[in-house]
Amino acid sequence: MKKYGVFRYSLSLFFFLITATLAKSQQTQPIINAALTGKIIDAVSKEAVEGVTVQLDAVTHSVKTDRRGNFQFVTGQKLPFKLKVSFVGYETQTLVISTSPTLIELVPKHSDLDEVVVVGYATIGKKNLIGAVDRVSQQEVRDIPTGSFDAQLQGKVAGLQIAASTGVAGEALHVRLRGATSINANNNPLYVIDGVFLNSESLQTINTGGKATSPIADLNPSDIEYVEVLKDAEATALYGSRGANGVILITTKRGKNSQSAKVDVNLYSGRGKAVRLWELTTGSEHAELVNEYFRNIGQAEPFRPKDVIISGVAGRGLPSEQQTYDRLSEAFRTAGVYNADLSVYGGSDNTSYYLSAGYNKQEAILNPISFDRASFRFNLDQKINDKLKIGSSNGISRTGRNQARAGDGPRGGLLQTALHTPTYLSPYNENGVLVGRAGFDNLTLLLDNYDIGSTSLRYIGNIYGEYQFSPSLKFRSTFSVDYNQYDEREHWSNLLIEGSPNGLATSAISQSTTWINEQTLTYRKKWANRHTFGVLLGNTLQGSYFSLVSAEGRGFATNDFTLISAAATRTSNEDWDQYKLASFFGRLDYAFDDKYLIDFSLRSDGSSKFNNGYQWGYFPAVGLAWRLSKENFLSDVTFLDDLKLKTSYGLTGNQSVNSFASRQLWSGVGTSYQGVAGIVPEQLANQQLSWETTSQFNIGLDAEVLNHRLTTSLSYYHKYTKDGLLTEVLPGTTGFSSFTNNAVEISNKGFELSINSVNLQRKFFSWNTSFNIARNVNNIEKLATPQNYGSRNLIQFKEGHPMYSFWVYNQLYVDPETGDAVYEDVNGDGRITTDDRKILGSIWPKYFGGLTNNFTYKSFDVGTFFTFSVGNKIYNHNKFFGEGGGARDAARIIFQSNLDRWQNPGDITDVPRSDGVNNNNYKDGGGRWLEDGSYLRFRTLSVGYNFSAQRLGKLPISKFRIYLQATNLFTITNYTGLDPESASSSEANQQGIDLGTPPQPRSFQLGVNLTL
Repeated sequence: MKKYGVFRYSLSLFFFLITATLAKSQQTQPIINAALTGKIIDAVSKEAVEGVTVQLDAVTHSVKTDRRGNFQFVTGQKLPFKLKVSFVGYETQTLVISTSPTLIELVPKHSDLDEVVVVGYATIGKKNLIGAVDRVSQQEVRDIPTGSFDAQLQGKVAGLQIAASTGVAGEALHVRLRGATSINANNNPLYVIDGVFLNSESLQTINTGGKATSPIADLNPSDIEYVEVLKDAEATALYGSRGANGVILITTKRGKNSQSAKVDVNLYSGRGKAVRLWELTTGSEHAELVNEYFRNIGQAEPFRPKDVIISGVAGRGLPSEQQTYDRLSEAFRTAGVYNADLSVYGGSDNTSYYLSAGYNKQEAILNPISFDRASFRFNLDQKINDKLKIGSSNGISRTGRNQARAGDGPRGGLLQTALHTPTYLSPYNENGVLVGRAGFDNLTLLLDNYDIGSTSLRYIGNIYGEYQFSPSLKFRSTFSVDYNQYDEREHWSNLLIEGSPNGLATSAISQSTTWINEQTLTYRKKWANRHTFGVLLGNTLQGSYFSLVSAEGRGFATNDFTLISAAATRTSNEDWDQYKLASFFGRLDYAFDDKYLIDFSLRSDGSSKFNNGYQWGYFPAVGLAWRLSKENFLSDVTFLDDLKLKTSYGLTGNQSVNSFASRQLWSGVGTSYQGVAGIVPEQLANQQLSWETTSQFNIGLDAEVLNHRLTTSLSYYHKYTKDGLLTEVLPGTTGFSSFTNNAVEISNKGFELSINSVNLQRKFFSWNTSFNIARNVNNIEKLATPQNYGSRNLIQFKEGHPMYSFWVYNQLYVDPETGDAVYEDVNGDGRITTDDRKILGSIWPKYFGGLTNNFTYKSFDVGTFFTFSVGNKIYNHNKFFGEGGGARDAARIIFQSNLDRWQNPGDITDVPRSDGVNNNNYKDGGGRWLEDGSYLRFRTLSVGYNFSAQRLGKLPISKFRIYLQATNLFTITNYTGLDPESASSSEANQQGIDLGTPPQPRSFQLGVNLTL
């Protein structure tokens, strides 16, 4: 009994001690009886992160977060808990959790060495990348309100020069990557979206003053995941004939396997207007300058009392009696911008999908121009079994434009009419009827009767099949199509100059189809944990077809009839074009210990554009890289995370000329005689016409330091183009005007520097900076005869000078005693003639780039973005017309700057007096209007607020962000025009001339991003 008593006593004491201990523990660390719950979000975007692995310390059990970032552990353990949290692209964290539920913020990794980039039909880890490749994620440019994604890239990639050229959304941009390599062939980069080669040439045929639409604007930027810019020959050689100008790879968004369905919504709306407009003389100031001109040439002043008649001509009234008519405020408006995007994406174990719809509408600040786009996308990937995978990418868009002649062209030119009609001229005649003035249309009638528009229907898509023979060997086959139907029309009322006397209507329908079939076989093996070997073999078959049907009608009974079928006289035209390309390519790469890297590639292209014996071009490339940071002699440099020296050399080609440029052609157009059709020779053959080839040498250094907080990339390149394709002028005695030949050599060399830094990374505050700067020196090494382009031959291509150089008379000064402009007598013959025109600068800047700063504080994010260009020239052609003094009388406007003209001996100015002898006021190509186009532009400012998980509560929303965006807040420049990026023409060889072009607006948008 005593034994049992002792036992009972001991047992009671044991339970008492346990109970007391638990009671004491419970006072500070309560037991979680059922579960530990929490939510994981991105520390920067505040967006919930799905699929994060959460593991309890010393416990094998782990869970993953759901689509809202939530996780739950069913456990009876006590607080605090020690958790290990890990996810691809984020820093792995070990945390001590003391409360439930809990909120955990994942910090993105500073280093992107593990990032995979797409290069030449293959994916390569960035740490083993040899080529010069830059990546821009959609997250970086998502809030920039542009019509096309290429405009969003401006200032984001070192060496990628993009000139917006106009304030009209959806118009073609001038895009140059590491300079320009050709005079007549295409200088645009090759655009590839999900493996589909895009047609980036405008299908527009209607004259809009030199402006052209951008086919790139058919793509919805919101569907893009990221863009990769391939610059050097090592990265672009596998694209052969299409890689000379660089390659821009576009990867659209896709769903992920084992991802629950998510819904993204992006909405924004805003307003924009011109920062400033041209300063014009008043009606009385204009009249005074006209009188001054006539006094200077010894003739009677036209503006005098109306009752005074000289030589049978009555006066027009005194200058002080002249009214001022403001046409600019009628032409310009506050423009709206609207955007809505909806996407649904996710996936199961074997299927992933992405489905989206978007609508974007942007009004131009110049009436009545507008742009709208409706787009749909469906991407699908399906695993059939462990070896076979199929998929498809599909994008459909409908793009509409209200267009206008906003470039060089007084007949129907909106901006020309508003800007260049003198301010003293009333829009009404003496009978109160609206009439045109000074050779231009009446602006009110023009706006009321303007009818130019186009509709583009575009499908870009592909299907693919992928078979994995083994973990090392994979075969892939794709079939891609880029189809574009472009429908355009215009109608000119008989109230307008272009429609006089009885109306004019035109219509055109273009169709462009490019199909591509590609096969690739990839082998990649790693052994002994030190050797990596890869082989890629492939072939491409491509066909392109273009057709055009157009019609014109003249003479309508009334302006109510606008269809060509109602015209008294009807004409039509039909045209077509096609070519084919066959290609074979291969690539070998080897890496030893991820330290020494080498690859070699070769592509062979056969084009139907050339004759037998010249059809095939061969484009090899080799690249080498050395990761110095893996060497023992740098192992003690603790602040160095990665250091890589790389170099490459290779050839790329260009065949972007007319499909039949090498052949002799005959034409039956316009050859009928007395009703009988005939034919005439149209083009000389050039049996030896062949590929334009560009060689490129590149050397670069990539570095990451300070625990990957500072990354930098520096590159130097030298490109040299031989056998450049050129349309050469022939003597008239030959019966032909020109023929295409390989007759040009062009060089481009320069450097690029990119710096990315994580300046501060704290729990509640972060600050990241990205900066890039580049310089390109372009030079024409060989060109037998100078080529002139642009209005008044302002642009000249000449051996020994850069492309797009300005050919002008060099005004030295204005003689303070006489008021005459003094020009440089280049040839010293004592006269100023065409022989005295000289090249003074070009469109090429000495330096250009961009600066981005991103800040986060708790739930707020702030982003600033600046672009800059230094040393480029721009010709202020508007000022050329607006500083003619009174010499043009009622034919043109006069700018306020003309009031600074020379008037009396001793005056110091660069604006000469206006008289018949001193006609230099409007001498073609006067260098006085060639200005410095350098600028620093505050491109965007965005301020956003991310609602926290606690604030969202039980709402079915995992992310909610509201933001305010400002665009083009200010521009610092010495250029006296409205926009230093303006260009009157979309033609490649007419850049840098500012005439009749609306500036980029300053705009403000309010937007919302949310994920369900």
